[in-house]
Amino acid sequence: MKTKVEEMDQTAPEDYNQEIAEVAYSYWESRGRDDGHDIEDWLMAEQEVVRRHRLPSAERRPMHANAA
Repeated sequence: MKTKVEEMDQTAPEDYNQEIAEVAYSYWESRGRDDGHDIEDWLMAEQEVVRRHRLPSAERRPMHANAA
């Protein structure tokens, strides 16, 4: 079974965290810098970043090699 990491590009984890932080910050700013939504912003940003980095299904490797 493939994990989400296997289906995503090879960006380093620290780069993902930085990108998530930037997206979460933009959510906070777009809300008028209203405090109290930091966890919600982070989780939504994390989902967005995962979607951005998912490889198109045609580029994914097959789960099992065909044995002859």
